[in-house]
Amino acid sequence: MSTNEIQSKARELKELKLMQEELAAEISAIEDALKAAMGEQEELVCGEYKLTYQTVTSSRFDSTRFKKDHA
Repeated sequence: MSTNEIQSKARELKELKLMQEELAAEISAIEDALKAAMGEQEELVCGEYKLTYQTVTSSRFDSTRFKKDHA
């Protein structure tokens, strides 16, 4: 691969990563808007789309802390 090709690929990669960040921010904004529109509802049917959103609470055992406390 020539120097020009490497520079071109590096430039393309940089542009794609920037686009990825912009898309991630846009996706997050749209998701937040949809969650706000849903309010307290966990499920909303709107035309051909069925939107669901649930808060998930997880409880995990901290084995590292347990080992430290009970050596």
